[in-house]
Amino acid sequence: MKYLQEIGTITNKTEIAQGIYDVILYCPKIADIALPGQFINILCSCYTLRRPISICGIDKEDGCIRIVFEIRGQGTDWLATLDIGDKMDITGPLGHGFTIDNNKRTILIGGGIGVPPLLSIARHTGKNTTALLGFRSKDNEILIRDFIGYGSKVMVATDDGSDGYHGFVTALLERLLFEQLLNEKQPRYDIIQACGPRPMLKITAAIAEKYNIKCEVSLEERMACGIGACLVCACKTKDKSGEEHYLHVCKNGPVFDAKEVVW
Repeated sequence: MKYLQEIGTITNKTEIAQGIYDVILYCPKIADIALPGQFINILCSCYTLRRPISICGIDKEDGCIRIVFEIRGQGTDWLATLDIGDKMDITGPLGHGFTIDNNKRTILIGGGIGVPPLLSIARHTGKNTTALLGFRSKDNEILIRDFIGYGSKVMVATDDGSDGYHGFVTALLERLLFEQLLNEKQPRYDIIQACGPRPMLKITAAIAEKYNIKCEVSLEERMACGIGACLVCACKTKDKSGEEHYLHVCKNGPVFDAKEVVW
């Protein structure tokens, strides 16, 4: 895993929903080697330890990466105070990302702030992608137009029914796959790639196994070093023989084959 330390410069910043910020960072060295599903670690002035933030977009030509984060504590609260022209001390790209295959029919399923890491996949897979995006309500929706702009078919679910499907996004996934199963003429999906709360990922993994579709999940755990040295973000997994052991989300993940994870 190759990673760098770089001082990134904020070139654009927008609050796209209440407490959720969309930031473009000029960091050409990191952008040049970043892959969908990886993350960066940002040094925040109020913490000794860095704050991990998923990479939402990669523009190698302009030397920029895009991050979308929600204020959830002191670290992200501090990040939200930065503005265009301010600097960030970042390390990255970190972790193991998603499998990218432009020819695969892909379902992307994201919940809340788990939606942003999926956007860079959609940029590659385009019209072969169906993006199922789940939010608490219409007021919390983010990045829908971005997925559409990359050619993805977008289906929205909201917990309160204020937009799209009324219910959890996993129920929308189940309905989509069941309807496809009934339609023999419709091409089958090849892979499901998911990011969101752990309960959502657990249900997604079970649905993928039920319909015999490969599934990759991006896990979120508390991290310290981001490179597998501190052993904080251990995750119980199993190998093909069924033997259980621990891997590190920051180094071996955050993306895992769903069948590896002990839920």
